[in-house]
Amino acid sequence: MEHGEESQAKAGKSCSVCVVDAVTAVILMLVGALVMYDSHRIGASWSPEVGPQAGYFPFYIGLLIFVCSAVTLYQATLSKNRDRSVFVDWSQFKRVLQVLVPSIIYAVGVSTIGIYVSSTLFIAGFMLLLGKYKILPTLLVSVGVSVVMFWMFEIQFLIPLPKGPLEAWLGY
Repeated sequence: MEHGEESQAKAGKSCSVCVVDAVTAVILMLVGALVMYDSHRIGASWSPEVGPQAGYFPFYIGLLIFVCSAVTLYQATLSKNRDRSVFVDWSQFKRVLQVLVPSIIYAVGVSTIGIYVSSTLFIAGFMLLLGKYKILPTLLVSVGVSVVMFWMFEIQFLIPLPKGPLEAWLGY
């Protein structure tokens, strides 16, 4: 396979800029429509006696977001000059997912098993899987960071952070 054919094969497994632009524009159009709808619900007009109602300015911000996103959607889908270059290839996207997916799991874990246990698992996972560290340094760092966080926030600053069953078992 020659270099030109190889780059075309890679491009087949990638996403173009115009597709990403179009998807982003649709999402932002929905956000703008939601802002306009909710602003209208709470009152988006100008009252002669009082002035602007609570939703007046947010309504026009939502309208601006909607219109600008509609222009972007047009440019990304119907314009002759749309950008068809590769936005991200699969190997780059895979690296993004290697950080995004554990981060989402971490956020869910904070609300279910607490921030300290979630942080320990999050740090250990990154050190073991992406950093290729050995188990002893991984345990020392991941547990050590969580213990220091607990000591600093819960004991020194008296700031309660989300806790889970382990902290409840320990009496916190």
